[in-house]
Amino acid sequence: MSGPVPADDAVRPPSGAARSSPFPRPRHGGPAAALAAASAHYLRGEPIDMSALAAELGVGRATLYRWVGSREQLLAALLGEMTERTYRVAARGVGGAGAERILALLERFMRAVVGAEPLKAFTEREPRLFIRLATMPGTIEDRATELLARELQAEIDRGALRTRLPTRTLAQAIVRVADSFMYAHYLGGKRPEIDQALEVVELLLRPCPGGGESPGAAGR
Repeated sequence: MSGPVPADDAVRPPSGAARSSPFPRPRHGGPAAALAAASAHYLRGEPIDMSALAAELGVGRATLYRWVGSREQLLAALLGEMTERTYRVAARGVGGAGAERILALLERFMRAVVGAEPLKAFTEREPRLFIRLATMPGTIEDRATELLARELQAEIDRGALRTRLPTRTLAQAIVRVADSFMYAHYLGGKRPEIDQALEVVELLLRPCPGGGESPGAAGR
């Protein structure tokens, strides 16, 4: 579920020498400027080198680290931003309601993730770091869980979905299931297992028995 990649041409850097980031760089530096610069390199499939990034921003390494923390913290923030952008692109035009809509959205999102070139470039260089950032509790999982929890709650609120679990708990479970199958090829498997992920998520989304209120509404 934690899919830190762009999903359409609108967030890809243009070709040529004057390529710009989809994250406009603030004029006065700071964490947002560092994130914008790092994002531009990521989208071009380039490594994130802290010394080069500091020079590009016109500051010392100490200043850059003060802005963003460690390199891993910067990458986690970057991948969290990419996760949200990819998710929002995937959500455009998804039809249906309830579990059907959630499953269609997740399938679009996961297929966009595994086919994206910036992610492939990053994972070829640093597969272990990516798996640690994308599948362990932290910035990326939190962002994906928050996005999915909102989606689930919207379906619950309009009466299209009944769940057995509180909304955030269900969202977190789906994110972790999706990650384990989507990144199976980095965890010893041969290929991403998106169809299997959707089968498990479909079970998690089955209606709760009886006619009582969905616990999702009470456990936001």
